[in-house]
Amino acid sequence: MDYDEILLDAEERMDKGVQHLREILRGIRTGRASPGLVDSMRVDYYGSPTPLKQIANIAIPEPRMIMIKPFDPGSVKDIEKAIQTSDLGISPSSDGKIIRLAIPPLSEERRKQLASMVKDKAEEARVSLRNIRRDANKSATAAEKDSTLTEDEMHKLQDEIQNLIKTYEGKIDEELSKKTEEIMTI
Repeated sequence: MDYDEILLDAEERMDKGVQHLREILRGIRTGRASPGLVDSMRVDYYGSPTPLKQIANIAIPEPRMIMIKPFDPGSVKDIEKAIQTSDLGISPSSDGKIIRLAIPPLSEERRKQLASMVKDKAEEARVSLRNIRRDANKSATAAEKDSTLTEDEMHKLQDEIQNLIKTYEGKIDEELSKKTEEIMTI
């Protein structure tokens, strides 16, 4: 791999890591209703785990209510089962056609637990960035040994990789503080 390929690969992987963290954080409950809480939840639909957003319409009619209307009314029981087995901590109520999820206000203890969980997820994302940096630095060293890069180019590449990780760690910190604030505000 040459200089640009190594750098581009590292940047793409770091960006995917931050995007993955955003997706995980969307599914963490706050005090208000959000489609992100349930849209990526997997439902056993005809024997295959399917994201909820592919088999139902998700709406927010009130600030503390999520309404799920399945495209196939026969899947209501499967969706209810998936919600009950999830870690949301919300019991669904159904009239046979529409499922309603009432989002209760969070207790202070639960807010702290969720904030701690968000912090752990952010740390996992940072670890993945460090692994990407390690792999990119190994590729740079290998390219220098193969005479694809000069020693100066290798050091410059490693510096750019370090700058990339600082940038993406800043994005992770930004996501962490945004979600923590969202959880802790009433």
